[in-house]
Amino acid sequence: MWDLVKDSILDAGKDSMNLLLFLFLTYLVMEIIEHKMGDRAKNAIHRAEKTGPLIGGALGIIPQCGFSTVASNLYAGRIITVGTLLSVYLSTSDEMLPIMISQSVDATVILKILAVKFIVAVAAGFLVDIAVRIFKGNNKEDTIKGRLYWNEQHDHERSILESAAIHTLRIFIFILLISFGLNIVTGVVGVDILKQMMAGSPVIGALAAGVVGLIPNCAASVVITELYLSNMISVGALFSGLLVGAGVGLLVLFRINNHLKENLKITVALYAIGVTAGSLIEFIFGMFGITRV
Repeated sequence: MWDLVKDSILDAGKDSMNLLLFLFLTYLVMEIIEHKMGDRAKNAIHRAEKTGPLIGGALGIIPQCGFSTVASNLYAGRIITVGTLLSVYLSTSDEMLPIMISQSVDATVILKILAVKFIVAVAAGFLVDIAVRIFKGNNKEDTIKGRLYWNEQHDHERSILESAAIHTLRIFIFILLISFGLNIVTGVVGVDILKQMMAGSPVIGALAAGVVGLIPNCAASVVITELYLSNMISVGALFSGLLVGAGVGLLVLFRINNHLKENLKITVALYAIGVTAGSLIEFIFGMFGITRV
């Protein structure tokens, strides 16, 4: 038991430390916008929402889950749209890329996987933003409420660096504690249980992989990637899990965005898009007799 606790602490510390720089830079930029630039800067960024999902999808592809935490913070301040947020979540690959590179997977295979994730992420992001504009319109009241909540979390009497450091520390401790708890649960439940969940039929595998992808730490992408490389899950399950997996982005979103129902809707949308895309990919590949990327 002590070995499990020790390993969980080390893994949680490693995962959280990897996010420190991203968190600090994100809060530093947010503080500069709040203190120095004001609404003019925020409105300028907000007006770029038409290309947001494209930019979000491209940034998410970079092998660093820190971008999902950045997106969560920017969305909480209503600086980016929900479509852009989802595009980052969907394209984020977490540990998939390093694992495939370390196991000498062919570069063309890796590029195909990243390309599919990027296309799904960008397309879904644009469609979500279009749907939001159609059904909700340009909800300025919601935007203002989001920014007001963000402003409430900031102490304008502190210096920019001090305020950014305090917010970074708060989120860092939160991620550290949750990651430790998840590592303990994963260790007790066992990776074998996760493997069994995804080793069923293609449909069940895709649904289960999406559930595993929701686990907000690197264990999810590691398990999914290794199972695929071991030919234990289908290509559809691979994409379902990797598309849903957003690193600790969802964890940060629930911590800083003061809209629980909204957060739950985003989580459901992420899962639905990931599993639907994975199942569709499975169907298309099956039509052509293709079983691997």
